[in-house]
Amino acid sequence: MTTVNVYEAKTQLSKLLEMVERGESVTIARAGRPIADLVPHTRVDQVFGALQGQIRWDPDTFDDEDPEVLEMFGIQ
Repeated sequence: MTTVNVYEAKTQLSKLLEMVERGESVTIARAGRPIADLVPHTRVDQVFGALQGQIRWDPDTFDDEDPEVLEMFGIQ
């Protein structure tokens, strides 16, 4: 892991970001004391509609009230 001081981080941010894009981690320090880490961002893309057609339910009873749940909330 690379450690840089705040001034170097400000002047070399583009270079540091390139290092992070390659998978490296960079620690930013003030007076030799670590204060922040630049680490690669992990992203999981969401795919909306990926389960379309795979989930089935009965639309006639989907919204029916469940007497047990109503009783738990003291509604019945």
